[in-house]
Amino acid sequence: MPIFSNQSVANFLFWLSRKKWLVTAFFISISFFYLPTPEGLSSQGHRTLIIVLTALILIISESIPLPAVAILILIMQVILGVDTADGVASSFMSDAVFFIMGSLMLAVSIVHQGLDKRLALAIVNITGNKTWKIAFGFVAISAIMSSFIGEHTVAAMMLPVALSLIRNAGLDTGKATKLSTLLLFSIAYGCAIGSIGTPSGGGRNVIMIGYLSEFGLGRISYLEWMKYAYPLMLIEIPIAVAILWFTFTPNQKIMDSAVRKLKVSVAKSGKLNNNQIMAIIVFILVFLGWIFLSPIIGLGIVALTGVFFYLSFRLIEWQDITRRTNWGVIILFGAAISLGIQMKQTGAALWVAENVLYSLQFIFQDIEIIRWLFSVVLSGILTNLLSNAATVAVLGPIILDMGGNPIILGMATSISSAFAYLTIVASPTCMIIHSTGLVTSNDYFKAGWKLFLASIFLLFLTSTFYWPLLS
Repeated sequence: MPIFSNQSVANFLFWLSRKKWLVTAFFISISFFYLPTPEGLSSQGHRTLIIVLTALILIISESIPLPAVAILILIMQVILGVDTADGVASSFMSDAVFFIMGSLMLAVSIVHQGLDKRLALAIVNITGNKTWKIAFGFVAISAIMSSFIGEHTVAAMMLPVALSLIRNAGLDTGKATKLSTLLLFSIAYGCAIGSIGTPSGGGRNVIMIGYLSEFGLGRISYLEWMKYAYPLMLIEIPIAVAILWFTFTPNQKIMDSAVRKLKVSVAKSGKLNNNQIMAIIVFILVFLGWIFLSPIIGLGIVALTGVFFYLSFRLIEWQDITRRTNWGVIILFGAAISLGIQMKQTGAALWVAENVLYSLQFIFQDIEIIRWLFSVVLSGILTNLLSNAATVAVLGPIILDMGGNPIILGMATSISSAFAYLTIVASPTCMIIHSTGLVTSNDYFKAGWKLFLASIFLLFLTSTFYWPLLS
């Protein structure tokens, strides 16, 4: 009697076909582990790069959930002898992780109070009924809001507003149209643009601030980050609107009927209640704390203080926070930061940076151009394949070891990782709008490549002529 039945073999082969990238990642990591350590690289640095390679394969292939990749990063650091369990734990938990956790909880509290419906009425009152003005309003409001409370949260708040307008316009919500594509991409691109504006706009910004501080290369406060990034963000808003409008010009140039129906629907909910007013006041205080107190007590402690007030004033229950907070994102950021610190401490980042600079010197003679191209272009490309946080987590330590002005290179890397315009998996907002079925996969590249090139050009001008004035 055979030990394994045909059905068992078939099931195993089916599992293997589904998890081929997981098997491939482990095979490659084991193979590299037994290869000689490259010259100039420590054994711990060698093993750290094995973890980076394994994580990149799993993130790109999406063969296992991202939180599982994060947990594997922590496990491999200990098993491969990169650091002790206590050392990994200390590099995992930092103010940056507190900040991510607090920001996600704050966002849950804001949505819980139903302030997204109020936002719909505010946008319509500002923009009027012309379609291009509504698109401009979507990009601008999404950008401004996502610079403070996170792009995926803003996308979730704005999506019902766009879908309501599309339905009220009398269009079929079962297929993509130019109007639906225009409005939905206005949200996605607005959120991506806005995420560069402040440290709270994206976890990658906090990761970069954490690296600069951990490596002793400089400290950037909340307000200083805004001085660097907010002018660029504001310039990008009209450019994004123009690109989207001329790429997806809809037949409906005026949406008077849709706007009228939306106003009636939102007005029925009545005036702001006391809890909603208190929720707004608490968030304003948190924002002021990020600006004035974060240099003293840290961004994370300010965010958690806001969560404390939301819970204390019973604006949200702890059960709602635990149920709706994305804990996987928190684990992912902590693991990414931990891995980045290990790349710095083991010398892996410096080894990669030196080899990259040496290779690129055969193509470009100007070392400053080499640094800028490597940090910006590679970050922009990788962020459309990986998550932007993973891009900064991997490239950040390498770029900060390349020499030059660490503030300018670090800021350029973090900002270019927001240029997630080309693919469905480029950012959470791109995946959110695609889930509606009202945009096609081909639509991403139609407008995305134009905004991608425009963004890189604007970043070059800003980092070359404006940022040195602030340094």
